Amino acid sequence: MNFDRELVQIVDAAIAEAARRSGPWLACRLGCNECCMGPFAITPLDVRRLRQGLAELDIRDPERAGRVRVRAKESVARISREFPQDPVATVLTVDGAMDQEPCPALDPDTGGCDLYAARPITCCTFGPALRFGSEPDNESLAVCELCYHGATDRQIANCAVDLDLRLEAELLEQLARGSSAHADTLVAFALAEAS
Repeated sequence: MNFDRELVQIVDAAIAEAARRSGPWLACRLGCNECCMGPFAITPLDVRRLRQGLAELDIRDPERAGRVRVRAKESVARISREFPQDPVATVLTVDGAMDQEPCPALDPDTGGCDLYAARPITCCTFGPALRFGSEPDNESLAVCELCYHGATDRQIANCAVDLDLRLEAELLEQLARGSSAHADTLVAFALAEAS
């Protein structure tokens, strides 16, 4: 996971600061997995990180890694049955498609992510108040709907941290130059193909 270590560190630092600022308004805890339902686009960089995380889990806990693989293959089968023509493209373009499909990295017994350290950037950035982009006047905030109950818009804005993801774009560009993987995919497909 060395390829994007700096990116992950930047994201982790921003999330930690946003969580510190948010305090009790932040609902994100082990077992809170609303954001783990429904497939979403992941980048080739996320795919690389997830597969490396699964390989490392194979070494530490092969049984747990095997359960992740089984869940991934079962998820791919369900999605492919529902959308046989082009499952990834359809799920990514049809609003609400498979929105109750659990992420294969989600352990149904613990409610935790079996690949937490290797999770996609989207997963890393979901929850606390973040402003994306490099513009100082960026007013758009991304927050989880389960967080900040009772907080005013101003209080939420005071918790927000700016997160510039230009490094992710640069890394994706580098990765694309050295690989045939250019398209976004889904977690299930990335993990099922890692077997």
